[in-house]
Amino acid sequence: MNLKIPVEVSARHVHISQKDLDALFGKNFQLTEDKKLSQPGDFASREKVNVKIGEKELKNVRIVGPVREKTQIEISRTDALFLGAKPPVLLSGDLDDAASASLTGPVGSVEVKGLIIAKRHIHCSPEEAKTAGMSNGDVVCVKIAGERGITFCNVPVRVADDYKLSMHIDTDEGNAAGIDKTAEGEIVLK
Repeated sequence: MNLKIPVEVSARHVHISQKDLDALFGKNFQLTEDKKLSQPGDFASREKVNVKIGEKELKNVRIVGPVREKTQIEISRTDALFLGAKPPVLLSGDLDDAASASLTGPVGSVEVKGLIIAKRHIHCSPEEAKTAGMSNGDVVCVKIAGERGITFCNVPVRVADDYKLSMHIDTDEGNAAGIDKTAEGEIVLK
């Protein structure tokens, strides 16, 4: 059985620790929710920071809440080329081999070892995974139809109680598939 799945383009963003948030915005700073995102509890905040490597800088990069244990900066390959950086392609949260960059906010800056190109992935709840015949850690392909139809392979499945079925890709992948913000894909089990 092939399952239809929402596909969402995830633009560059930062997940931030409270320690780094305090350094950038002031002690005990709290993120301000601007809009809810598709994953339960996640939101785009009103707060933005600048990401800098050497003399190159990406300005006004949105922070995604809620606050996390570690700060992580997710950019596309195109962003990396602009910055002159070589961050690895890693699953969100897997930061052992991440590159470094500095973040600047209104009251300070921090150096962070958390710069990655986020690996495309699927979020789903245990029930959704069971329905689709998938398990946490499975790797599948997702076919996207359309004028620039494409099949993304090597897509890891991440299963958790607080996840909702969707595939996340970065802006470069979205552009390659002709997707503006959202589309529908079809999971093709290997």
